Amino acid sequence: MRNLLDQIEIWLTNDQKIALATVIKTWGSSPRPVGAGMAVSAEGKILGSVSGGCVEGAVIDAALEVLKSGNHTRLHFGVADTEAWEVGLACGGGD
Repeated sequence: MRNLLDQIEIWLTNDQKIALATVIKTWGSSPRPVGAGMAVSAEGKILGSVSGGCVEGAVIDAALEVLKSGNHTRLHFGVADTEAWEVGLACGGGD
């Protein structure tokens, strides 16, 4: 997460809105550890990763919706969840 802070600071200095996604819980063979983060700007710029590619698309979509609505959200993915398989999570799970 710390490696994202410099670019996030630049975005904020330039009055860009951002959403930040953070891995808060994992189990099994999750590809990214707790604390991994991804920042998404309202312009669609992306930094970091929360799953190594497994669910980034769904997280980006949710981040852009958060930026539009101003309401936070919490996503859940797991290997047994139909939604997780639909977005490509076949490599472990996390909250």
